[in-house]
Amino acid sequence: MSLLVVGLSHRSAPVSVLERASLPSDAQIKLLHDTLAAEPAAEAAVLATCNRIELYADVDKFHAGVAELSTLLAQHSGVGLEELTPYLYVHYEDRAVHHLFSVACGLDSMVVGEGQILGQIKDALALGQELHTAGRLINDLFQQALRVGKRAHSETGIDRAGQSLVTFGLEQLAAGAPVETWAAGKRALVIGAGSMSSLAATTLARLGVSELVIANRTQDRAERLAAALSAPGGVRAHAVSMADVAEELTRADVAVSCTGATGLVLTAQSVAAALAQHVVPGASSGADLRAPEGSVVARLAAAAARDGRVAEVPGRAEDTAGFPATSGADVAAGEGDVAARPGDAEVCPVGLDDGALAQHGTWVDNASRAPRTDRNPVTVHTTGPVRLALLDLAMPRDIDAAVHRLAGVRLVDIESLAEASADAPMAADVDQVRSIVADEVAAFGAAQRAAHITPTVVALRTMAADVVAGEVARLEGRLPDLDDKQRAEITQTVRRVVDKLLHAPTVRIKQLAGEPGGAGYADALRTLFDLDPETVASVSRADLNDADVKNRGRV
Repeated sequence: MSLLVVGLSHRSAPVSVLERASLPSDAQIKLLHDTLAAEPAAEAAVLATCNRIELYADVDKFHAGVAELSTLLAQHSGVGLEELTPYLYVHYEDRAVHHLFSVACGLDSMVVGEGQILGQIKDALALGQELHTAGRLINDLFQQALRVGKRAHSETGIDRAGQSLVTFGLEQLAAGAPVETWAAGKRALVIGAGSMSSLAATTLARLGVSELVIANRTQDRAERLAAALSAPGGVRAHAVSMADVAEELTRADVAVSCTGATGLVLTAQSVAAALAQHVVPGASSGADLRAPEGSVVARLAAAAARDGRVAEVPGRAEDTAGFPATSGADVAAGEGDVAARPGDAEVCPVGLDDGALAQHGTWVDNASRAPRTDRNPVTVHTTGPVRLALLDLAMPRDIDAAVHRLAGVRLVDIESLAEASADAPMAADVDQVRSIVADEVAAFGAAQRAAHITPTVVALRTMAADVVAGEVARLEGRLPDLDDKQRAEITQTVRRVVDKLLHAPTVRIKQLAGEPGGAGYADALRTLFDLDPETVASVSRADLNDADVKNRGRV
């Protein structure tokens, strides 16, 4: 069996494809079950984050495994195989190990060096263990990836090369100003209470926002997060329901959204309506804070207030193009895309025949391909003050990309973060991390190859012990007058002879097995000593069961 990974990430696919191919938790579970039901795979794990979807499996055939895993990814992601294929990459055996270790260290992240990926790898392993799709290889691989990632962060300065996606996003919103200065005193709205949203809320509280509002479909979870952040000396935080988001948006200076919704949480119309009623702190009661008469914001807000839908309005094409004709009251009413999402996902999601394999040849190269430059960059208004800063960390997106056309709005989302991170400087520590990864990959490969020959060595020693026992029994029949002391001495002598004869070959063969191509030594040993294949297989099954018991529940 051999390790195979098939996937796509921000390095190989545009955000629009990643957005459509995102895997919610229920799709990840179904994908794992179907992968194990497929003939080439014996165990599997899925790593689905905001900017990558990868399926790991232990397969017995490379080509059949690539075909099956790619087909399953297409089926469960909802993106057709023909469309998905150009963006897929494939890694096999040591290259697959190298890829996961690099991912764990943050070398393959959108923001190099970020540490959130370790938690996502841990969650992927926990899911595989819970569903019993992670066997010895997947357990060993993901456990070691976690250790390598922690080693990279503790032994190098990779943390200086990058930071969390949340911090990077807030820095982009700050547009060059110190993020602490930019955030101080602002009123912040966080939509969602999963891992990424919780990190955003914690980061905003640490940066010194004056007020923090948390909205979530499950309000209890939002209230627990708000309570944790409102501890003595903390920020003033409280929770609201999703139905209150529209009203809270009128008072917010910055909003961060990362939910599991399959549709938009904030439409362009709802943001425009919020801007028309935006409350400016410290303004006099007599100040007219409404949007200028005749402006696109005023027209959109008026249309939304009139009949709940925004019709096409005359004016500049750049102001109105791209606005979907959806209800501006969706968020306030708690209806539409937000309410229609399946389940209560609260974390940032992101779950051929031989003749068709010709197109697979390009997949390996896709993994190292430079970020695509043919994407349409997300631009922001730079004229006038920013009245509302929006950070969208969800995949698929929570906030309508059309809001960047609204005056006074700055939007940063996964796509614009990808563009910005492409120009981010790399720290010198990255080279040191790459060296750590290379060493760990070599050590992991050697350990796995050595472990592969262990059942054969155990079977050989078992056969030798049986031979000793048989010969001692025959000796007792020939020399029945031996006393217990003599019999024990003879038995011990025979065993020592056998152990000494087997010691050097077994030690040497374990050393050789740790080298590339060492798996062939196990076959040679079985052939030379005519070992029973069933005996070797029974030892392997026992090892797998022991590993499953040992690793169950460990992450």
